[in-house]
Amino acid sequence: MFRRIAAIVAASTLASTLLAAPALADTSGTVKLSGTVSLNCSVAVTDASAQLNILSGSSNVQVGTVVETCNDGAGYTITVASANGGSLKSSANGAQPVAYTTSYDGTNGSGQSFTVTRSGAQFNKTANVSVTVPASAQAIAGSYADTLTITIAGK
Repeated sequence: MFRRIAAIVAASTLASTLLAAPALADTSGTVKLSGTVSLNCSVAVTDASAQLNILSGSSNVQVGTVVETCNDGAGYTITVASANGGSLKSSANGAQPVAYTTSYDGTNGSGQSFTVTRSGAQFNKTANVSVTVPASAQAIAGSYADTLTITIAGK
């Protein structure tokens, strides 16, 4: 009986020792790292306050500069849109619209709008906006104006 009691005590002691022992740790582990970069496209437009000569014409007059930033790796587009469909307009009696062409960073366009395509991301790229107005020697007196809107969009 003594042996039996000793065996039970030994088995009980062994079981409590195993239960109280700390778990074995792995020798290595991993931590997953992740992050996200949001699409960020912006333009900073500076109006040069240029005056165009409608009577004798104006050739390639810089009317503004644009600083482009877009982090889309596939590229982005710049759209140049005219409020008056590519014409300088006056509210003077009998005044006719004066059509002009626009150049954005070397790409020419006319009419309502045109688009310039960039093939990759760019940061702080400076582009010039220029206008050419043909001579309109018989233009009616008055102020002629239009507004160009520069828009950027990632692909």
